[in-house]
Amino acid sequence: MAMMCRLLHVSTSGYYEWKDRPPSAAERRRYELMERIAEIFDDSGRTYGYRRVHAELLRSGRAVDDELVRRLMRQMGLVPVQVKRRRGLTVADAQAGPIADLLGRDFTAPVPGAKMVGDITQIDTGEGPLFLATVIDCFSKSVIGWSIDVRYPAALVCAAIEMAVRRVPPPAGAVFHSDRGSQYTSAEFGQVLEKHGIRGSVGRTGVCFDNAMAESFFGKLKTELVHHRSFATRAEARRAVIQYIEGFYNSRRLHSALEYRPPVEVLDEWLANSTAA
Repeated sequence: MAMMCRLLHVSTSGYYEWKDRPPSAAERRRYELMERIAEIFDDSGRTYGYRRVHAELLRSGRAVDDELVRRLMRQMGLVPVQVKRRRGLTVADAQAGPIADLLGRDFTAPVPGAKMVGDITQIDTGEGPLFLATVIDCFSKSVIGWSIDVRYPAALVCAAIEMAVRRVPPPAGAVFHSDRGSQYTSAEFGQVLEKHGIRGSVGRTGVCFDNAMAESFFGKLKTELVHHRSFATRAEARRAVIQYIEGFYNSRRLHSALEYRPPVEVLDEWLANSTAA
């Protein structure tokens, strides 16, 4: 070390003084911030980018600039998992009657249950595929209904909407929107919607943007859960999907369309306010 100091024209005593000097208050704050950023990133399943990490810091009362969070995450090598394309399962029924698009790509709603969207996706396991049907509330962005099975007949989507209406009773004039898959245009599903006073709505064939909210959720599910792990059994995959929906997405994941709040917080706040009123 003495030779290196001579070569660099640095005094040996000055080097050891610097080396043994305790971190400054600013350095300690920076290290603490980096530790907290790493905790938030890991707790999100390594899915949060700097905007959501920054939002989580603000929610915990830690005022910090978002640009600083971005720089520190880059310095720490914290890169969130990236979205991958999924294989579609939509098979339209040529015999289905006309159903209008009642949303027109407007995925906002004034109250819970007024507008809902749904879709089906496939999850591969070592025992074969599983199929997940979901119902998402456009007001709170939460998954209020879901159903998982080894096949995907109309009964799968019927079970998902039945769960949704039990958890969030739909108001008068409620709408459920989906793609033109045969399950959603079936008489069986239509009867379930009619029983609960829900109007059916579908997008155009092959136009994913008409059901963008449902597509977006499955993109997150695949990116944040499925694509970076494998499932040996269907039971393992089922547990992981339910944990993702209820233990993370609904209750903890910050949603940009909700001003970086988790869906359950928005839904609970509305329910509390409506009860008080």
